[in-house]
Amino acid sequence: MSEIKVFQLAKDLGITTGDLVAVLKDLDVQVTGGSDDLDAATADTVREMLAQDKSLIDQAKTVQIPQSLSVREFAEAMGLAPADIQKRLVEMGILASVNQQIGSDVAAKVAEKWGYTVKVTASMKPREPKPAKLQAKPKSKHAVKLVPRPPVITVMGHVDHGKTTLLDAIRRTDVTQHEFGGITQHIGAYQVDWKGKKITFLDTPGHEAFTAMRARGASVTDIAVLVVAADDSVMPQTIEAIDHARAAEVPIIVAINKVDKDDANVERTMQQLSENNLVPEEWGGDTITVKISAKQGQGIDELLEMILLVAEMADLHAEASASRVQGSVIEAKVDRGKGPVATVLIQRGTLKIGAPVVAGETFGKVKAMFDDKGERISKAGPATPVELVGLSTTPQAGDLLESAKDERDARATAEKRAQESRDERMATTTKITLEDLYQQIQEGTIRKLKVVLKADVQGSEEVVRQSLVGIEHEEVRVDIIHSSVGNINESDILLASASNAIVIGFNVKVDAQTQKMAEINHVEVRTYNVIYELTKEVRAALSGLLEPTIEEEILGEAEVRATFRIPGIGVIAGCMVTSGRVVRNEYVRVKRNGEIIHQGKLDTLKHLKDEAREMAQGFECGIHSEGFQQYEEGDIIECYALKKIARAV
Repeated sequence: MSEIKVFQLAKDLGITTGDLVAVLKDLDVQVTGGSDDLDAATADTVREMLAQDKSLIDQAKTVQIPQSLSVREFAEAMGLAPADIQKRLVEMGILASVNQQIGSDVAAKVAEKWGYTVKVTASMKPREPKPAKLQAKPKSKHAVKLVPRPPVITVMGHVDHGKTTLLDAIRRTDVTQHEFGGITQHIGAYQVDWKGKKITFLDTPGHEAFTAMRARGASVTDIAVLVVAADDSVMPQTIEAIDHARAAEVPIIVAINKVDKDDANVERTMQQLSENNLVPEEWGGDTITVKISAKQGQGIDELLEMILLVAEMADLHAEASASRVQGSVIEAKVDRGKGPVATVLIQRGTLKIGAPVVAGETFGKVKAMFDDKGERISKAGPATPVELVGLSTTPQAGDLLESAKDERDARATAEKRAQESRDERMATTTKITLEDLYQQIQEGTIRKLKVVLKADVQGSEEVVRQSLVGIEHEEVRVDIIHSSVGNINESDILLASASNAIVIGFNVKVDAQTQKMAEINHVEVRTYNVIYELTKEVRAALSGLLEPTIEEEILGEAEVRATFRIPGIGVIAGCMVTSGRVVRNEYVRVKRNGEIIHQGKLDTLKHLKDEAREMAQGFECGIHSEGFQQYEEGDIIECYALKKIARAV
């Protein structure tokens, strides 16, 4: 045999057609699919190579990408059409243009559909993620200059476990004494220089702000440092912080603080961390834990060493070109002397004084910039936090800041976004509801209903959790991304919004402010007092995630007796309904001598000159099916309906 089909060769080799196509493309053999022909020499070469080294398949199905790239660039890397990538993104609930940026985490999930894995590398142009409504700028014709950038660290944990004291120890400045009660009163962004390498820290008042930014499309954190006090161990807010960091898919380093105290119990803390799936490396897990005393300065160097080690493994780079500036707003306020002031983390490019910028729905010109020590600076590069003065109004945390051609262009962009935001608010419906889950499903072998669970007491929380997880099916399941005891609060709403989940409460309350936040963020909140009712509704929701079975119901038949041509419609078949009924807008088959020659919808049904909805047996009528004109006397038109039969869990 001189030639062989790709799918036949794949079958001979005992591998999938997709794997073989990937290997062939990696060898620069031009193929488009399994039906393509291969010459005998090429087939023999591939046989020999795979016989010697099966790892060629894994190499061929590994796509190297930067931390973010456009849909078009990702499609090219995968060897697919951009439309294929867009279709998969839509199935994931993401609307994206071909020039829009997607992050490596999203790309990895898209690649799974075709059996590919992604490897993050700096060999391509790294572009930071953008909110879905923003359009990416055209690709530059000039070479992109990539430079190493500092890692961005978010410090999280339970209140009073020493987050700010840890930052104070790192920065060697007394932040805590300027804040009421030692509790952080605002979001801060700070940069330190340790052993010649810079590290940027985000100090938040809680994980709520961290997730609020992520819900608005800002992906700014590279590593999360979880501070846990050894004398207090894992607390409810600690668990919430873990869930928020996991939802953001960032690596977690645990700093076990206050180890110098007499009542510190490191072993108990590590045990509780393990119970929450953060198994320390010294216990055989993969979670880096560092024992510190922020107050005494103990273990700080080791913590910084671990941060730089994880950052080095991530190989963080960014574009430093001044013409391509992008950043995320960390916080914004109005200062009496300066006007609107925004704390911005520069993510790409170098921002300079005088540059026209747009941030979300506001715009302006950079009049002044200050670093984290309050000193004036003239420019700021990637991963540098700055206070920026010059915007027309205060932006929102998580807004994307971009450079513009000029102030006129910045104003036009901001006004356009404001109008789009108004239109979206007018048209937006609930993000995800139990009644409308079928439209929200994502393609995959297992579909998930994401849930944030709150209960009145620990016993109830455990029972409800077990009841929900116990609802099993081979295709769908409940994914509880966070559960805890207490009333539903704003943190729960933010986590659900960022993760496209619903909030379920058992014997708990929702205050008016939290309910309002749920409405603003389009998060559905359900509360129950009876476990049976809760599991019944969730089971019904999971049933909605299953693809329904399609059944065909024959409605009737009509025989073509004559044909007529009507202007604007085309050929109409003059028919007699011989059995059952024919119904407009249902499906029809046109049969000739027992063979089907056309299938489509019955889009025109007339009785004499009048439009009809349906015609019964014994009546004459005129029938036209979309896209078909070649009716002949004696043809049989069979009318049928397709019914979706819901499947139950």
